[in-house]
Amino acid sequence: MNNRTPFKKMIRSVAATIAAAVISIAAQAAEPLKIGYSDWPGWVAWEVAIEKNWFEEAGVDVEFEWFDYVASMDAFAAGKLDAVAMTNGDTLVTGSSGAQGVMIIVNDYSNGNDMIVARPGISSVAELKGKTIGVEVGFVGHLMLLNALEAAGLTESDVTLVNVPTNETPQVLASGDVDAIVAWQPSSGQALAQVPGSTAVSTSRDAPGLIYDVLAVNPASLATRKADWEKVAQVWYRAVDYIYDEETQADALAIMAARVGLPADQYKPILDGTKILSLEEAQAAMQKGEGTESLYGSSQIADDFNVKYEVYADPQGVDAYIDPSITLGM
Repeated sequence: MNNRTPFKKMIRSVAATIAAAVISIAAQAAEPLKIGYSDWPGWVAWEVAIEKNWFEEAGVDVEFEWFDYVASMDAFAAGKLDAVAMTNGDTLVTGSSGAQGVMIIVNDYSNGNDMIVARPGISSVAELKGKTIGVEVGFVGHLMLLNALEAAGLTESDVTLVNVPTNETPQVLASGDVDAIVAWQPSSGQALAQVPGSTAVSTSRDAPGLIYDVLAVNPASLATRKADWEKVAQVWYRAVDYIYDEETQADALAIMAARVGLPADQYKPILDGTKILSLEEAQAAMQKGEGTESLYGSSQIADDFNVKYEVYADPQGVDAYIDPSITLGM
């Protein structure tokens, strides 16, 4: 009997530990999924689902938090969010510093909204040689710029870069302190409007799929609450269908435009510069492949650029950043 007493105590202790763990997991599951998003059409599209209460209908508790783009990544890196909307290239940048995100949804690719906008008198990327360019160094605009320079037979050493937050690029171009800026909508459109005679000398339409926009999830959250993330994905594609349906597109556009404080007619061209992917298109992008038609290939290109230009030191294992199972399983 005496020999069995410690064993009984051990069993009770293990049972108590398991019970505490179950309670902890249940408490965690009761918390809403916290998702950071920012001003980009492929992410503003989430607003349709939010306004329509579709997450509640799907039985998943979510809390969307609106940020400036870089601030959203900082919040994710600090563990304040379960997921964040960012580009595939910036997902690698964030992960390289220790805050890995797993891309489970590919929302869109930029199809003209990302631009290199040059002052009057400059009409091509080649003419940027020897000029000064304002860009948020180390982020997606930097990648697009490097790609455009390379296509024009130039390198980063042929220009002078000035590190400028993307939302400040219109003012910087208007000030005359730089010859060109790199930005995405709405900042790129604001730059064109504020500087008469300025020109978009290159846009993301020149390299479709170079910049994918995704939902990147904390790996622990994905592992413990995958069923909830599946519901999030289902709601996302409900929103996509609503945006593309001719009968409901006007309502969707009004919701999205209101979120960013623009009239719907002004927001329509911005939306048109974004290729929001249907489920079938997203499933194709989630297939492994080389080149920009695949999220894997595009992310490898981003990784190569990031290492080459010392955004981070060591190559990232792209496969570890992508979990296609939710999208492919729909």
